[in-house]
This record gives sequence, C-alpha cells and structure tokens, in this order.
Amino acid sequence: MTVIELYNKISEFCPKTLSCSWDNDGIMVSPDLNAQVKRVLISLDASENVIKYAAENGFDTVLTHHPMLFRGAKSVSEKNLSGRRIILGIKNGVSVLSFHTRLDACDGGVNDALCRALGFDPTEKFGDEESPALGRIAEISPMTAAELAKNVKAKLGCGAVRFTGNGERIVSRIGICGGDGKDFIYPALEYGCDAFITGDAGYNMAEDAAEDGIITIEAGHYHTEAPVLGVLEKLARDFTDAECKQYRSCAYKII
Repeated sequence: MTVIELYNKISEFCPKTLSCSWDNDGIMVSPDLNAQVKRVLISLDASENVIKYAAENGFDTVLTHHPMLFRGAKSVSEKNLSGRRIILGIKNGVSVLSFHTRLDACDGGVNDALCRALGFDPTEKFGDEESPALGRIAEISPMTAAELAKNVKAKLGCGAVRFTGNGERIVSRIGICGGDGKDFIYPALEYGCDAFITGDAGYNMAEDAAEDGIITIEAGHYHTEAPVLGVLEKLARDFTDAECKQYRSCAYKII
C-alpha cells in the first residue's frame, strides 16, 4: 500500500469533514505519496525527536494524532522547529500523516478509546456548536468524585490527577473528552453530567464549573489521548502488511 492509499483508508475511518475549521491535520509532509509503506511509527506527537527516531530506525511513515504543522510553517530552514521537522522528513524519506480533531470525534477514535481505557461504556455523544458529537457520556455506578478521580488515575497510569469541586459529592453521569477539553465542560453540564473527565481544563474554567455544579477531573493531555495510539496501530496493521511500532513519550514529567 502506498502512503496516499493509507491516508485515504484512515480518512474513511475518520473523515476530514469531522475536523474543526481551525484544525490543520492531514498530510503534513511526504517526499513521495506513491512510496510503499513498509514501516510505520505511531506517536501522539510529530516532534523533532519522533521524526529523528523514524529516520534513524528505518520507518518510512509516521502516524500521529497531533498535527506536525499545527500553526503552519512560515519558513523552512534548520533555524526553526517546523522547518527542521519538514527537512528531516523529506531528507530521510519519511511521510507524516496526522489525524487530529476528526480522530477525536469519530466513532472508535480518541474519546471512545479513552472510555474503554477507563472501563466505561459510552451511551451518548455531546459537544459544542462546531463539534456536536466530539465528547462522550457514560453512566457509571454511583461513587464519590474523589473515588472517581482515584479510579481515573489508576486506569490511565497517571502520576497524578486534579479534580475541582466537592470530593464527597456522589457522581454517576460522566462527560468525557480527552486532551484540552475545557470548551466542553459547560456542554457536559447542559447534558446533565455530574462530572467531566478531560486532560486539561484550566484553573479558572474548572473553578467556575465547580461553582455551577459539575466536578472536573484533569488527568493530563497525554494520558487522556495516549489510548488512541492502539487504534492508529490497528488501522495501520489492518490496511497494510507493514511493520508497526508505537512511540510513547510524554514531555511532561511529574516529580
């Protein structure tokens, strides 16, 4: 299978029409769209270290969730980060394909993978005006917010979680949105959720939400999105006979 064929196949799973208008996912860089896909590296981020690892270890294709060129490239040289990533890819025959908000929203994507990792069975979708079906809702056995936070920490293997609100409050209807989910806190509240699990919510947003009646649990951007790496690997294996490997690395450290 060629690079462009793999991109098109994954796009059937998570169509570009699901991407937010501000997003910049898709084909980030490809020296040859018709090159055969033989070795695939799967990563949450298309960092310079990831592209170097791919180049040094013979991977011709990198699949990521976060776009390599999220803010676009204003110049391409070794003096700027985006330029170095592009040059590394082209010089070493590495194609980078990124699937961002469309992978968040699609069935079986980021938020469904997060629900599975948490042991939840989502029953509904919710979102905002631009992404009305990006988030997930799960009904769970009633427990305190503190118990839920501890369960999230254990299930996702986080060094820590942060929750805002009354830890003794009983919760059972949970909103879920991996990554930077602060914009979905109030939509979750409108859908009757007692608590909202995300990666990052922001101090002020979480404080306000707690006063308005919804518990916010933040488990970290990386840990709430990393479960989707298995989804991307399965897609690569289903569509190609390429060797596949996950590259798991988080820039944030808890000490």
